[in-house]
Amino acid sequence: MHRSKLCGFIIDCQTDDVNSAANFWGGALGMQVKKLPEEEGEKYVRLLDPTEHLHIEVQKVSHESRVHLDIETDNIEAEVTRLEKLGAKRIKQIHTWWVMEAPTGQRFCVVRQSSKNFEQQATVWK
Repeated sequence: MHRSKLCGFIIDCQTDDVNSAANFWGGALGMQVKKLPEEEGEKYVRLLDPTEHLHIEVQKVSHESRVHLDIETDNIEAEVTRLEKLGAKRIKQIHTWWVMEAPTGQRFCVVRQSSKNFEQQATVWK
């Protein structure tokens, strides 16, 4: 048994100026921009969801700009296996998370649980 749920969205931006990209998306979405510390802050900027339901970040990338979603889970391997049974495929493991691809080509990530109310909001899979 494990749990998972939609964690949030990552806005991938092919840019040299992730802060300007974050300022645009923060303004567009009505969210406060929060710079992240040290090395992490060179690639990611957090947008604060006023409802605290979604984790949203702007990410500096070298590939084409796009938006991808993150699924958070208390058991990454079990969740990745469940999604593979639905037709997804593993693309690349990065640190503790997996980049996956849906059967229709969209990329998404499976990440460790991090939201406040994860246990109350997540779906239980058996």
